[in-house]
Amino acid sequence: MVKEFPLSPLEKIARNAGAERISYSALEEMRLILLELSNKLAINAIAACNHAKRVTIKKEDIRIANR
Repeated sequence: MVKEFPLSPLEKIARNAGAERISYSALEEMRLILLELSNKLAINAIAACNHAKRVTIKKEDIRIANR
């Protein structure tokens, strides 16, 4: 799993959502949770891709995996 992911985009997301301040530890936790969710999404997209007998993940596979 990816260990390094910049925190600044996550801070921007939180600020756009209305947060005035967000702690460093909250940003780190947000990063961990996003990586976990992304990993689950990728696994499900691979399953959808394999079911369609393809090796290339397509946009539709990601949408199916997100349901």
